[in-house]
Amino acid sequence: MTASTHRYLSLGAGVQSSTLLLLAVQGRIPRFDAAIFADTRWEPSTVYGHLNRLTGIAERAGIEVVRVGTGDIRADALDPRHRFASMPLFTLGPNGERGMARRQCTSEYKIKPIKAEVRRRLGYPHPARVPAGVQAEMAIGISLDEIGRARDSDVGYMRNVFPLLDLGWRRTDCVRYLHRQGLGDTPKSSCVGCPYHDDGFWLALRENSPREWADAVAFDHAIRDGSARANAGGHPLRGRFFLHRQRVPLDEVILRPRPQPADVPGCGPWTCPHDEPSTGDTGRGEVA
Repeated sequence: MTASTHRYLSLGAGVQSSTLLLLAVQGRIPRFDAAIFADTRWEPSTVYGHLNRLTGIAERAGIEVVRVGTGDIRADALDPRHRFASMPLFTLGPNGERGMARRQCTSEYKIKPIKAEVRRRLGYPHPARVPAGVQAEMAIGISLDEIGRARDSDVGYMRNVFPLLDLGWRRTDCVRYLHRQGLGDTPKSSCVGCPYHDDGFWLALRENSPREWADAVAFDHAIRDGSARANAGGHPLRGRFFLHRQRVPLDEVILRPRPQPADVPGCGPWTCPHDEPSTGDTGRGEVA
């Protein structure tokens, strides 16, 4: 295998990946040919605002920030003509069975478009075969406290690297560093309507971002009886779907925020902090 001549950053616009981008801008780690942001088109406005800020910083240093995607995750979920990769929605079966739909959204809307962009930049867009020996480095923002998530790439044309591990940095080190750079308000990357949000997120969204709260509430109501695509196919689904784990309409949930760790990671393409949900629930009709 020849040495990598292409170096990219998987930019989720959260704490760790923002840290890596700034370190590269400052020359403290090798620079990137580009930072790749996989856009689900349903990130909170705070994430897009921060991404715009990072883009300006990076491009002044000669590092391109590119946004890629496979569609609009919210619109696709409600479009009967669209093949939709499942979100991990909470389900309630006809006899009270409680489960979760299978999660495919991270793979479909984050990892897939990043891989496609890397192939394109290497000169071998799908379905072309990438020759052996052609490889890009993909820097991923995994810190020492998350070392268990550091894994090799599952494709030969990408080699995952973890600069924060090389530096011995933890997430708290990244937070302190961002504060020193004037970016202490770096948000967490996640979709507005991610079912993994805790009550603290939902309460903050309701109080501080009424438009996004209304958007999430409307989506929650729209998916109650399954995806539009599934219903249009004439196959009734068993069970009902919800964004909140209480399995009641989002705008009827009594939100009870609980104390959380000081800084919980967001959802990056290779660093979503949530375990895969079970797919064996008998009361589940998947939104797929």
